[in-house]
Amino acid sequence: MDAPIGPHLVPLGALALGAINLAAFSSFGVDKRRAEAGLRRIPERTLLSLAFWGGTPGAYAGRHVFRHKTRKQPFSDHLFAIVVLQVSAIGGGATWFLTG
Repeated sequence: MDAPIGPHLVPLGALALGAINLAAFSSFGVDKRRAEAGLRRIPERTLLSLAFWGGTPGAYAGRHVFRHKTRKQPFSDHLFAIVVLQVSAIGGGATWFLTG
């Protein structure tokens, strides 16, 4: 009989997702402040990477709270594409797990 996934992995996964979402959220705030001050910005690639690796909720919350990058169409399109990819992956994984 196969051993179930270790019970310690679930809290670690939740902790990792919380950390990446906090990083994504705060990065939008930091980038907004840097933009207002005329300082060097956080690259869009970094903001999108944080979303891609699980920080999508934090990225969207940061956009909303800090009113940052809400009108940049290419950025918004890329962020939405990440959401579509993540939802598709979760749906495909759930289907595979439940049917197989």
